[in-house]
Amino acid sequence: MTEVEAPPRFSWALAPAFGVSVSAFLLFGIQHEPSGYAVLAVSVILGFVVDRDLGKSLLLIGFGIGVIGTISLAADISYGHMVLMGSILLIAVVVPYVVDRFVFKRHIVRFPINTGRRWTTGEYVWLVSVVGLAWLIMPFYFITSGTYLNWPTVHEPSELIRLFIAVNAVGLWDELFFICTAFALLRHHFLMWQANILQAIIFVSFLWELGYQAWGPFLTTTFALVQGYIFNRTRSLPYVVSVHLTFDCVLWAVLVHARTPDWLPIFIFY
Repeated sequence: MTEVEAPPRFSWALAPAFGVSVSAFLLFGIQHEPSGYAVLAVSVILGFVVDRDLGKSLLLIGFGIGVIGTISLAADISYGHMVLMGSILLIAVVVPYVVDRFVFKRHIVRFPINTGRRWTTGEYVWLVSVVGLAWLIMPFYFITSGTYLNWPTVHEPSELIRLFIAVNAVGLWDELFFICTAFALLRHHFLMWQANILQAIIFVSFLWELGYQAWGPFLTTTFALVQGYIFNRTRSLPYVVSVHLTFDCVLWAVLVHARTPDWLPIFIFY
């Protein structure tokens, strides 16, 4: 992940970057497309005015946000919607990568897999701890808030499989776009904590439309910030994906159990 040396603590560059993040809130959070696309366009243009290199980064992030805004993010596991959503999410990741590497020739967007770095004991401990945290937090959130109703009821084997694939595929994509793309591009221009907050706004807004509503943003904001911190520290895509998919496997079990309590009765009842 490329970053500038000693970026200023505060600069005018933060304004258009914040505008791009706000556009995600408008598009996915309150789902008001006219204001969302207007703020996104103005913010990208201002990015080029402030700094050409910043404008390129915001253009790539903005492209991903903009193309995602063209579809519904409702938790629909019908074959047609899964193909449509999967195609759009793939475009949102592939195009910024290709343009950044082969058109802008910067290669800021990377998907570091073979880093040659071994996971530390602390990282293994955190990964195991994630299982316990997810087991305690996820059923409490989804069941007491009723947000599990944002996901479909599944009974047939094919539905269970499709839900499992959809939940984990979106989790993988989250790390590819929000962390490896948006966070990496923002980190190139800003301090770590600034880039992390900016990507978290986009991340949480997306998850809101996906179904993490009620008081879900309190959880998803923490999760997004932690994932950004972990990636900044480890530079390891496999590790942040492992953490995310661990949560998502528990999420799948919670959704199945919440809809059909007799299935997977492995959680504390609230």
